Amino acid sequence: MSKIWRPDLTQFDGPKYLALCHALRDAVRSGALPEGARLPPVRELAWSLSITPGTVARAYQIVTQEGLLQATVGRGTFVAAREPRLGPTQPIFEEIEAERLGLSASNLIDLRSPQLPEVGQTAAISAILLQIAGQMGQDHLEYPSLRRDVPLRMAYADWLGDQALGPFSEEEIALTLGGQNALGITLQCCLRGERPHIYCEELAYAGFRRAARLNRAEVVPVQLDEEGMVPEALDAACRRYGGRIVCITPEAQNPTTARMSLARRAEIVRVARRHDLQIIEDNCYSVASASGPALRALAPERTWHITSLSKSISAGLRFGAVICPTGLGEAARLAAQHSYFGLPRPVSDIAYALFRSGEAQRLRDRVQASFARRQEIALNLLGRHEMRWQPGLSFLWLPMPQGWRASTFAREAEANGILIRSADEYALVDGRAPNAVRIALAGAIAEADFTTAIARLAQLLDSPPDDLPV
Repeated sequence: MSKIWRPDLTQFDGPKYLALCHALRDAVRSGALPEGARLPPVRELAWSLSITPGTVARAYQIVTQEGLLQATVGRGTFVAAREPRLGPTQPIFEEIEAERLGLSASNLIDLRSPQLPEVGQTAAISAILLQIAGQMGQDHLEYPSLRRDVPLRMAYADWLGDQALGPFSEEEIALTLGGQNALGITLQCCLRGERPHIYCEELAYAGFRRAARLNRAEVVPVQLDEEGMVPEALDAACRRYGGRIVCITPEAQNPTTARMSLARRAEIVRVARRHDLQIIEDNCYSVASASGPALRALAPERTWHITSLSKSISAGLRFGAVICPTGLGEAARLAAQHSYFGLPRPVSDIAYALFRSGEAQRLRDRVQASFARRQEIALNLLGRHEMRWQPGLSFLWLPMPQGWRASTFAREAEANGILIRSADEYALVDGRAPNAVRIALAGAIAEADFTTAIARLAQLLDSPPDDLPV
């Protein structure tokens, strides 16, 4: 029965993914989809409903996180229970993607994630590991301590010297296992109460929502414009909900590429001070040099500046940091120690060697150069269409030209062997999504394949369908 389940989404208002969420909940709770029933595969249901696989995958993901569904690698998605469970459920993103793409993913060009190009990282890290192997001692067998990483924090402070963060020292730095971990540690330091409210951009990185959910927080979307978060909208949300934290990406907003002017940053800080908000400044996607003072420089007493090496050198290294508000570095390091005791010693050794030798800077420059070449390719092929981008940034934001809807374009792109992300994948569950897509510059893909994919997208944009599907 579950394999032929085909809901009527026209009875639900709002985005298609949210309508499908409502339909799934109703079917599970009414018994139309009984416990243990297997749901249709993502591609099959997407085809029958004339929506994108990404829309179905997102709905499956949301309802799975609520505990009504369960995803099992190699078997599919099943009805788990008729009532929601509390707390996080099993990780499901990879399982859904595996079901969605199947074993045929090798012939698809994936422009959903801006994977880093290989520009010498492997050789550099291999050389460091060989050096570390000859220097192993008893201290490598002991737990990390709060003071042992001081030299690494000092080296990282030097690395961040071009980011216009204002005065800070190694004492304001807490080292983390990547940017996502830094976000979790920051939320643990700042959140109070059973269901605190957190403000974020109405289009935002999905990992922020997951981190908020793990910390029992309610996420409130705030309106964006061409410069990012709108201060008046943040002020109105604070007056309505109270709230404790606002998460912002002022330098390179994901997915829209928006960059805040100095005047806008100053106004955001004024609103934060007026309502005593803590500011989480996500700088993980930023290009190498900042355009102006960071929020951390404008409001050092309340800004938690998150960075990592995942978008500049290596995602697998899992190295990140929080530049904490003045005087709060020790609190964040204690939270990190209570959570995971600190960075693994091999990771610390690798990162320290990269910074001290100057190799980190050289690798970052090469990565930037690689993305710049791909950006030039994309702009040359897609330049007659409206696009938003920043020099050196690893993705583009493409508003749809007349005749296209983002969901339809994403589906047609996939039919042509190209995976991209439509705007609704970044919207909150009850939020709005503009008619646009994000295209990653995908550094891990061969340049010839990347060029082919962009050329195909350009052809699609020039040939909108005669009749858009409902």
